[in-house]
Amino acid sequence: MDEELIVLQKEGLDTAQEALMFLAKRLVTKKVVKESFVEAVIEREAIFPTGLQFDGYGVALPHTDAEHVEETQIAVMTLEKPVTFTQMATVDQEVTVQLIIMLAIKEAHSQVEMLQKLIQLLQDKALVQEILACRSDQTKAVLNLLTSYHII
Repeated sequence: MDEELIVLQKEGLDTAQEALMFLAKRLVTKKVVKESFVEAVIEREAIFPTGLQFDGYGVALPHTDAEHVEETQIAVMTLEKPVTFTQMATVDQEVTVQLIIMLAIKEAHSQVEMLQKLIQLLQDKALVQEILACRSDQTKAVLNLLTSYHII
């Protein structure tokens, strides 16, 4: 995992779409995904929402098809001010999200395994609260936490 794909306490993003666009463009800049990834991830989120409500916090796990991906990677962003995502498997239930983990998965068959590992990590309330509390200069600490879960 690339430490430059971890953005903490990001300011100035007011909507889920702005947050998705910012993080997807970061993946494009790092040449992890194709330019088409940005629009594809936004379109997929509109059709298949990825907001998840956990005990005390909301998370989004946006992703899209492997055809838009150059190499498997994840990007992580915490937001200074939460944004609203639609809850997974619904069309009208909202989740207030402060943690976004964007998946760029080259091999479609790897997606389920990575999602299972992420769900396990996200159920660890203390760990998620530790990530959410990290300041913008603590990307290395978040990288170490994620690495300990063998996410990527």
